[in-house]
Order: sequence, then structure tokens, then C-alpha cells
Amino acid sequence: MSIVENIEEKLQSTVETIFDKSHEGRHGIPLPAFDVPSASSLDESLLRQNRAKLPQLSEFDVVRHYTNLSNKNMSIDKNFYPLGSCTMKYNPKIAERVAALDGFVNIHPHMVTNNMNDDIQGTLETVDLLEKTLCEVTGMSAFTTTPQAGAHGEMLGVMMIEKYHESKGNKRKYIIVPDSSHGTNPATAAMVGYDVITIKSDEHGAMDFDAFKEKMNEDVACVMLTVPNTLGIYNKRIKEICDLAHSFDAMMYYDGANMNAIMGVAKPGDIGFDVIHINVHKTFATPHGGGGPGSGPVGVNDKLKPFLPDLGIKKVNNKYEFTSGGSDSIGKISPFFGNYGISLRAIVYMTVLGENGMHNVSSKAVLNANYIRVRLKDYFDVPYDSLCMHECVFSAKTLAKSGVTAMDIAKYLLDFGMHAPTVYFPLIVKEAIMIEPTETENKETIDIFCDRMIEAVKLARKDPEAFKAYPKTLGVCRPDDTRAIKELDIRSTH
Repeated sequence: MSIVENIEEKLQSTVETIFDKSHEGRHGIPLPAFDVPSASSLDESLLRQNRAKLPQLSEFDVVRHYTNLSNKNMSIDKNFYPLGSCTMKYNPKIAERVAALDGFVNIHPHMVTNNMNDDIQGTLETVDLLEKTLCEVTGMSAFTTTPQAGAHGEMLGVMMIEKYHESKGNKRKYIIVPDSSHGTNPATAAMVGYDVITIKSDEHGAMDFDAFKEKMNEDVACVMLTVPNTLGIYNKRIKEICDLAHSFDAMMYYDGANMNAIMGVAKPGDIGFDVIHINVHKTFATPHGGGGPGSGPVGVNDKLKPFLPDLGIKKVNNKYEFTSGGSDSIGKISPFFGNYGISLRAIVYMTVLGENGMHNVSSKAVLNANYIRVRLKDYFDVPYDSLCMHECVFSAKTLAKSGVTAMDIAKYLLDFGMHAPTVYFPLIVKEAIMIEPTETENKETIDIFCDRMIEAVKLARKDPEAFKAYPKTLGVCRPDDTRAIKELDIRSTH
């Protein structure tokens, strides 16, 4: 290896911490002399005995350090994200600009709870507009924006279903979910106190209708479905499922995580669903990833409308006022209108798009996913070979026999500036690779991704051992994932 190559390799693999770059006595902007009385009244045990071990750098060193670190991150503004199941990965700058306006960003949350609605009429109008727009998109009768995230919305939906059955004097025991469901579905059902019945998928990747029919009875409170499901497949018998559930007075719950596949095309309420949560932080172009923030408004039809939680709004004499739930309300689940900044971004996105725009989003998302499905189906195992919706699922089980796993493929892509697809989900597909391009990516970008995937397969067939070295260019390449979860340590040892 030449000197130049050796230096380049070190530059690629070494990530210096801010402490590594520290030099005694170096500083940026000097602070003025301390001009307040010393903290002599504090107990001695609360005072620091030794100097804080803080890094010492110039302002320029700090700016460069964090700028360079930010450039090492994957981001939607920099990289292609074929990550499946997280849906929307588009953050239009107009939504960010509106959400940053002083009149919105500087509102204190307690202005909602302290009867200061005269000062936030414009804000309440945006909440009202979001709820009405979501009703139009989903076919529901009413919405609440109080849930803080999608899982919180799920819990609210199931709690309202429980209250519905209690109001009729029925004690239901079970909630039905398919084996391809998101993990939050059975988890939410269990948290609210229901036992879970899991229905297997049929040969087409949809919930097996005959198996579902056998389990459906008067003890079932509701059926929780994602449409299309986590395999990217639309259940052709969904109307029959809704009708059968309703014949037992069970509710149909729509997990809205994959709503961008059908928004503007089909309305869950028209299909037969009674309640839905919408991940606006996924479907309607708001920032998603890194742990949040989320927002999960919940919509209901007329059957469940009486059970909506507290903190609603209505317009009386041209003025918005706060409302409380009725006698059947489940009460308060949140003191605020969810994560308002996220909801605000969502309504900006929907307002700019309009009805035709949302239809176009879904159409392009489905087109892009099927283009990838066709380009790659001869190189990977295809567990369910049919038209998909917004995402397609492959399997690397054949490659795994030679030692190259789905995780290896994911690590390989990182070296080419692409975020990895979702791997090992849904759980019913061995060595699963879930790919969702969304509507935002052009053909050239998708082709580059497909070319890299095909090259990975060819390399795996020729030299499977080569994958142990990928990724080669990142500061952290092959951590022990299990150990990293159990022994999380992100502190510097310096």
C-alpha cells in the first residue's frame, strides 16, 4: 500500500472525537469576567472540587468538527432512502418554513390548557383544518389530533373500541391481527387488556380468509389490519373481512402506517373501517427518524364518535373554542394537540398538494415500487410474486446458504452512499429485504440503486467472503449489534 493510500484509509476509518482534538489553553470566544456573587450559599457537597474535563478548541475547530460529523450522517437531503415500512421520507422546505414562523413556533403549550384561546385562534384554525382534511382523505366522521405518536393513537383507538363494547354491555376478549402485522398491533391490544389471535398469511401474502372466518366470533372486539400490509400487498378480500367482522359487531381498526399507498385513491372509511390512526410523521411529509417526533391523529366513524377523548375544538360565532368529551368520552389522553409542529407541517403538505396531488403521490409510489420489483425479481427470492403497492419485499435466503445475508447486502450499500433497506421484516419472510422508494425518487436514482443491488448479488455468487469487509468507508463498520443494544456506551473514554 502506498503512502497516499495508507493516509486515505486512515482518513476514512478514523473518527476523532472532540476530546481528541482538544489542546490545553485553546479557546474560541473568551467569556467576560464573572459579575454575579459567588454561589457561597450552596452546600459544599454540591460544589465541584475538580475542573470540568471539557474540550478546549477554537471556534473554527468546533464548527469544522461538527460540520464534518454531520456530513458522515445519512440524511434524506443527501442520500437515497429505500427504507421500507417507514413510508414518507420527503421533507419539503415550504413545510419547514411555515412551521418555523414565530406565530407558531413560539406558542407555549399551556396556552391550550389555560383558556388562552383568544390568543391562538390561527393555531386552532390549523388544527381544525387538519382534522377536516384527514376526514376527507380517510372517509371518517371525526378526528382528534391529541395522540403524541402512532402507537399512542393505536392505544386510543383500541380504548375507544373497548368503551364501545362496554356501552353495549358486551365484554369482548380478543383482538385479531395477521402474522404480517406491525409489532405495535398485538402490543397495543395486550396493553389494553385483550388476548391476541394471530391469523396466518395465505399463499398470496394476505391474511388467510378461511382461517380468519374460523376464528371470528362474538368474543372478538376488533380486527387490526394494515392496508396494504407490510408485504406491500393489498388484500383483495378486505371488504368481505369488514363485513364479516361487522356481522359480529366487531370493529375494524386501520393501521395507517402504509396510507400513502392509497391516499387520494381509496378511503378506509368507505371500505368499512371504523377507526384509523394516521402517522402524519410518515405519510404527510414531516421529519421522521432518529426517534421522532411523531404524531398520530385518530379518526372514527359515527359509531365511535361519542367516545373521542377530551380536548376538541369547535367554531362558535366565528371563534374557535375548546370542547370536552361527552358522557361516553374516554377522557383525557394528552394535555395538548399532539406534536403540533408536526401536524402543522402535515397540513401545509396536504394543502399544497390538494386532492389531485395526493392521488399522484400514491400512483407514483406504487409505480416506483413495482419498477424495482420487476428489475430485481430475477436476482433475489420473491416470497409473493405479484403486483405490489408502495413497497416490495424480497428474500436473500438463497444467498444466505452461501454465507451472504440480508444484513450483508444492507452493509454493502452503505459504502455507495445509500441507506440500507429494511431487513428481517416482516418476520414471516426469512432473510427479508423490504424496499420502499416512495414517490419522490426519479428513475435515474432508482436505477443506480437497482444496479448496486444486482452487483451485490453477482459479487455474492462469486466471492461471498468479500462481504465481511463491508462497509469499508465508515467510521463504525461492523459493530456487534446485540452487544451494542445491551451495553450501549456512547461516551468518550478520553
